[in-house]
Amino acid sequence: MSNRKDKGSFKDNLIARGEEARTVRKVVAIVISCLLIILIIGGISGFLYVKSALKPVDPGNEKGVQIEIPMGSSTSNIADILEKNDIIKNGLIFRFYIKFKNESGFQAGKYTFTKSMTYDQIIESLKNGRIIKEPVYRVTIPEGLTIEEIAAIYAKKLPMKEKDFIDKASDPEYIKQLMQKYPILTEDILNPELRYSLEGYLFAATYDFYEENPPIELIIENMLDKSQEVVGKYLNAIDEKGLSIHEAVTMASVVEKEAVTEDQRKKISGIFYNRLKVGMRLQTDPTVLYAIGGHKAKVLISDTKVESPFNTYRINGLPIGPISNFSENALEAAINPEETDYYYFLHDGQGNIYYSKTLEEHNAYKAEYIK
Repeated sequence: MSNRKDKGSFKDNLIARGEEARTVRKVVAIVISCLLIILIIGGISGFLYVKSALKPVDPGNEKGVQIEIPMGSSTSNIADILEKNDIIKNGLIFRFYIKFKNESGFQAGKYTFTKSMTYDQIIESLKNGRIIKEPVYRVTIPEGLTIEEIAAIYAKKLPMKEKDFIDKASDPEYIKQLMQKYPILTEDILNPELRYSLEGYLFAATYDFYEENPPIELIIENMLDKSQEVVGKYLNAIDEKGLSIHEAVTMASVVEKEAVTEDQRKKISGIFYNRLKVGMRLQTDPTVLYAIGGHKAKVLISDTKVESPFNTYRINGLPIGPISNFSENALEAAINPEETDYYYFLHDGQGNIYYSKTLEEHNAYKAEYIK
């Protein structure tokens, strides 16, 4: 009897072991299949990621991006700089690509890249120490210009119309979009009495364009990029001076129009602040010329009577907005004026400026130098 039981138990054990073995084999097969699927998916994903990373960041974007490669930069440093500035998608893959191609001999210096450049173009540029893509247009915008004057320069240099530039720079919806992008554009620029919201904010500099027909938005935003870069450096100083950004930019534009040298700008800026402190009007001729919308060799007494929120012969304080663009030097003078006892200054027409503490002294200079 016990013998039969032993045989039955042995048979049951064999069956159980067989089922366990089959279960283990199934589990192993499933695990291996899953691992293979994961490896295949990972391999495909990795391949697609690397393939994407090897392509230009933005093939249609020809906007120049200025980058400086410092002396002694390693390949890793260069890759990090390029990735940080969105010229390449992945610094690690760029380094592997350089190693695979056995490239070296990269040069330090200032470069202008575009997001449409390939790895090979970037590498060639770094080896030669120059950009691969030369600009199609190079346009210099001087200091002390209004939006209308800026539009005229672009219309002469680029395939665009003056009116189209002015219309875009005056488009209320576009202005609101720009205000979201550029912190220096505050609510002050929405004052309906301003001639142009962006007056004074289109920075004076040389601009490169890499397209045959650069869109006006690109032109305006290139200039605002520069304004944000320059004005942004002085935000703490502007705040410490007790000025708003708009007031600082407005003062800088007036200083720009009244003086040429750094010394002159700091002195004249100081005179303007002296006047504001005691409640005197600024009475500066460039604001009159902006108010009447024209250029004259000499401002007449009748011109100073024009009703305008820009005419500092009629209003107290600063004009309601900038009267032109300006240089960084003028902005610095507007924020850090020279402290003097002067309240008056006079141009003699020969590039000289005479400063006075009293009206009597000022009138004496007038009688001597103004014919």
